[in-house]
Amino acid sequence: MSDGGFWRRLRSLVRKEFRQLLRDRSNLLVGLGLPIVLILIFGYGLTLDVRNARLLLALDDASPAVLEVMAALDGSPYMAATRAPSLPQALAALQAHQADALVHVPADFSRRLAAGDARLHLLLQGGDPIRAAAIQGYVEGAVAVWGLKRLDRAGVRAGTGGGVVVVDRMWFNAANNSTWYLVPGLIVLIMTLVGTFLTALVMAREWERGTLEALFVTPVRPVEVLLAKIVTYFVVGMVGLALCLAAARGLFGVPLYGSLAVLLLASMLYMVVSLGIGLLISAFTRNQFLASQIAILASFMPALMLSGFVFDLRNVPLAVRIAGHVLPATYFMELVKTLFLAGDQWGLILKDGAILAAYAVGLLALARAVTRKRLD
Repeated sequence: MSDGGFWRRLRSLVRKEFRQLLRDRSNLLVGLGLPIVLILIFGYGLTLDVRNARLLLALDDASPAVLEVMAALDGSPYMAATRAPSLPQALAALQAHQADALVHVPADFSRRLAAGDARLHLLLQGGDPIRAAAIQGYVEGAVAVWGLKRLDRAGVRAGTGGGVVVVDRMWFNAANNSTWYLVPGLIVLIMTLVGTFLTALVMAREWERGTLEALFVTPVRPVEVLLAKIVTYFVVGMVGLALCLAAARGLFGVPLYGSLAVLLLASMLYMVVSLGIGLLISAFTRNQFLASQIAILASFMPALMLSGFVFDLRNVPLAVRIAGHVLPATYFMELVKTLFLAGDQWGLILKDGAILAAYAVGLLALARAVTRKRLD
């Protein structure tokens, strides 16, 4: 058949999909209403508690007293301390999200400790303010315990820090606001909801009602049906993305330090991934109740619980961590939060973008093959 016939049929199918979407208010409620509710609930009502930390130590003074302080930090069950080769390398690692915090011991630490006014510099990864506040408390607590032991050995009963002051600074979240951490993650949840859950539900409903069988007696090809679904719900997903971006900037004041163009491109890639998952689920089930349950269990709930939105994957058992890294949502979550709060970290962008692109190509090819097989 001619290319003109293909595009004419595709336009007709897309027009049919949009009309059906506008007629069915339940679809609009899921596609547009629920994202607004999620934005308000997670943006205003959710707080998180986290633990476990990657701590870098940059020592410009390696005296015995300094090594005692570092041993106290490394001995905390809540922190995994690693000595950095130099302060510039430690700063680069913190910038690249390879560490949660950096403790810098200045060269005059021992001299100022003897004078009773020593200082440690603490730089915190503030993308997750709850985690940053916990790390700050761990570091200050470990230093305070060391100071008390030092004073006790010296027979001194006064003071609580041994003359050491921890000077801290928050990176990537100057407002120390958990909303800055949560709202970018909503983009992942909303696009998963629209792309996977809504697509699987609507497509399975058409299998149940015989709508697709009616289309199959026309010259329409299976690939054209899939493209019509993809185009329609891709547009709905982009509307959800626009709502999230408007809420992030207008309601919650979340900064976007990275490139908006990169964020849009990454969101488009993930939307295609979500659509591919939804099409696969509906092709296998052909039952809207079963499709909705599988979509929730296989996509939305894992995206909520295992992508890094609620729980840091370093805090969970190895098997759960592996399962989380199988999910495409995990890579999109990492990418979105980095773009919002840290800027254009191109190593991470290229890595996560390549993984999402591979998922998109593989899932769409599989959806096309499965749908063709089921139709035949």
